[in-house]
Amino acid sequence: MMLVITIVSLLMLSVPSTNAAISCSTVIQDVRPCVSYLTSGNGMPPAACCSGAKALAAAVTSTADKRAACSCLQSAARSLNPKPALAQSLPGNCGISLGFTISANVDCTK
Repeated sequence: MMLVITIVSLLMLSVPSTNAAISCSTVIQDVRPCVSYLTSGNGMPPAACCSGAKALAAAVTSTADKRAACSCLQSAARSLNPKPALAQSLPGNCGISLGFTISANVDCTK
């Protein structure tokens, strides 16, 4: 648990701030229940993960929000090294659309 808190803290410091309404701390809070699933899980995501993903999807309403959330998740993906297939399929498996792919290699400007 301490490792997750440390990683989240580092991520919050390393992500550049934007003029977006959503903060990286909000994004991390929403997807925190997904960390174990994305790094070592399989199958469908747990209900708590999907609840967080749905909260994130509801919060990213503008293009600036989507870019900020994308950048935050991109940084998190680089640090946590999630299973790529699980990260990319998470939105669909939770019945949401974020408007971007969860990946360390995604271009968040598009």
